[in-house]
Amino acid sequence: MNRTFCLLLALGALIPLQAGRAGEPAKTTKMIATNKTELATLGGGCFWCVEAVYERLPGVKSVTSGYAGGHTKNPTYQDVCGGDTGHAEVTQIEFDPTQISYEKLLDVFWQAHDPTTLNRQGADAGTQYRSVIFYKTDAQKAAAEISKQAAAKLFSQPIVTEIAPLTVFYKAEGYHQDYYRNNQSAPYCRMVIRPKLEKLDKKH
Repeated sequence: MNRTFCLLLALGALIPLQAGRAGEPAKTTKMIATNKTELATLGGGCFWCVEAVYERLPGVKSVTSGYAGGHTKNPTYQDVCGGDTGHAEVTQIEFDPTQISYEKLLDVFWQAHDPTTLNRQGADAGTQYRSVIFYKTDAQKAAAEISKQAAAKLFSQPIVTEIAPLTVFYKAEGYHQDYYRNNQSAPYCRMVIRPKLEKLDKKH
């Protein structure tokens, strides 16, 4: 199932049920970590999928779906779906490094999507679905490069994941947040996200 159909679902039947304000510009979220938590920003296709994966991990405090890596200020979902903003769908993960490391988050990242397909995951195609790791510090950059090199041994095709500095993260509209938790009976959740989670459960 492609996201065109899912977009119609989200903008039609689902929006009235959610608290989000579709169609309004997303707000800019600053990268501010407390002394107890850190932030990781990752893109692996549809942010509904990535969000659902990381929300289940011990040590992860919150997961926020949003947009990053593009040139359009305050992009909306419709803008990003058009493919002209340069933004990728990403999730920003707040985690406690005493419970789960940044390296562990990256290990899960490689298992949760196919990093060898350029600008697509399954039926979701476009630069907004690219595989990308946005780093905020030199330490995150180094960890991402080491992790990517190690993960290359797991795939028969070259990894095309982009590693780039994070400039601005824009939080997505409210109806995208906790999407799987709130819409488990939706077709995309049943046919794409749930099988992904079940596959990961078997690995862990």
